Amino acid sequence: MRRTPVIASRVLSERCGHDVVLKCENLQRTGSFKPRGAYYRIANLPAEARTRGVVAASAGNHAQGVAWAATELGIASTVFMPTGASLPKIVATKAYGAEVRLVGDTIDDALLAAQEFEAETGATLIHPFDHPDIVAGQATVGLEILDQVPDVGTIVVPMGGGGLAAGIASAVAALRPDVRIVGVQAEQAAAWPRSLEAGEPVPLAAMSTIADGIAVGRPGAVPFGPVSRYVDEIVTVGEDSLARAVVLCLERAKLVVEPAGAAAVAALAGGELDVRGRVCAVLSGGNVDPLLLTHLVTHGLRAGGRYLDVTVTIPDLPGGLVAVLEVVRDAGASVRDVVHSRTGRGLGIDEVDVLLSLETRGAEHRGEVLAALAESGYSAEVRA
Repeated sequence: MRRTPVIASRVLSERCGHDVVLKCENLQRTGSFKPRGAYYRIANLPAEARTRGVVAASAGNHAQGVAWAATELGIASTVFMPTGASLPKIVATKAYGAEVRLVGDTIDDALLAAQEFEAETGATLIHPFDHPDIVAGQATVGLEILDQVPDVGTIVVPMGGGGLAAGIASAVAALRPDVRIVGVQAEQAAAWPRSLEAGEPVPLAAMSTIADGIAVGRPGAVPFGPVSRYVDEIVTVGEDSLARAVVLCLERAKLVVEPAGAAAVAALAGGELDVRGRVCAVLSGGNVDPLLLTHLVTHGLRAGGRYLDVTVTIPDLPGGLVAVLEVVRDAGASVRDVVHSRTGRGLGIDEVDVLLSLETRGAEHRGEVLAALAESGYSAEVRA
């Protein structure tokens, strides 16, 4: 495993009013923090168990972490993945040495198959977060942060099942109990707040988020204790914030980070997070399908005010389109696409709707473009 770097983030420092650094676990072996816990868990297996191999169920980061760790330790690994798992993640898991079996449509289907394989073969099931050795392995992230950022005052960490947050929080509490720990969940997959309120892990009825790496419906029983004792606050971030955070990491830090891995950045970018002292945001992973990344970038740019789709009604006369494009040009926007429609409801016989897809420089500039259209007498409707 690598001791991952810590880099400064000026843009986040400016937004939250504190010095912010990024702990780049997206640059870890296999592209996430997962090998830390997987390696420690597998390394602690007794000799007899090692001969029977290990098995895991995962759609991504945990699969690769287990495959790499098992191969490093000379142990056979079998990983069950849903049939819809990302092709790059399937290929990478195989390349790290695991036998990959595609089963079912969901991670629950894959987990059931892995449990059946465990019962049939005696292989040890390596859980992604709900085991003391997994939590202990992830604690090394916290130890590295304390060594690399000795004056750290706040650590912000993405949370799914809770293994990473529990490990970091436990290690930091033992050595620097004054450091504030903040967990971040996706709004549409936030099982921890309700569970902590209930005093025990409570499953969510449903989840839907682009941050699949932290989309865990039920917090782990093992991480629950450390999280409840040592994590000071858990906040949630929306889908637009996650997409904008992915773009921010690409543009400003030159780092590829998956939506789950960028959750801490999303929380800090709003400038409202309760932090103290120097802040370390953990980038927990960077495994993202290139096809998905293109959609995420587009969504993030749109959420950040960099794209504007607007329908403008213009006279259906020669020069009508040129006139509205001149307004857009003078307002400093760039045209990506133009689509005509003569069949919209409410259009006069001498009118036409034009859908303009524009590139803008942010939310303020979007407002300026819309104001310029209005001042020129155009009826404009922003498209979602």
